[in-house]
Amino acid sequence: MKVNANTMRKGHILEHNGRLYVITGTQIVQPGKGGAFIQLEMKDVKSGNKNIERFRTGEAVERARLDDHEMTFLFAEDDNYTFMDKETFEQVTIAGDIIGDGKIFLQDGMEVVVQSFEGTPLSVELPQSVILMITEADPVVKGQTASSSYKPAVLENGARVMVPPHIESGTRIVVNIETGEYMERAKD
Repeated sequence: MKVNANTMRKGHILEHNGRLYVITGTQIVQPGKGGAFIQLEMKDVKSGNKNIERFRTGEAVERARLDDHEMTFLFAEDDNYTFMDKETFEQVTIAGDIIGDGKIFLQDGMEVVVQSFEGTPLSVELPQSVILMITEADPVVKGQTASSSYKPAVLENGARVMVPPHIESGTRIVVNIETGEYMERAKD
């Protein structure tokens, strides 16, 4: 199906020059002269070769027709991640490189969408955000909360994130999975 190039996101599958590519990164570039364009970092599904393509933002690209399966994350073993199909209860093991950087945010029972082409899993679409607890954070320095500075913190999954100074160890926060950035304090 044809879609605008500027709607492509990390994890989407693109059919380009007769091959399937997984989008591994996007960047919109607005040069001083001429129209804006989107730069897509892509990885060939079969060969694993990486390449960068540029498209005009209004240009139509062919998004591959994939089968979407709603699945539940069960467990991880080494760099393999096991999911269960919510309809058939069939279990599928997917390599970590297919999931990408977001694999560190996977939690037991997390609902995801696994996209496959002719029965082969190609990408895993994670939720937009996840709630995690901070296990380590520097103490609050008096007067620091007035400025817009951030401090490093370590989450329960081992990921590092920059948080506002008033956030302390033991606080549950919402993290954007795609960017790995702090969004807000959890409302629970």
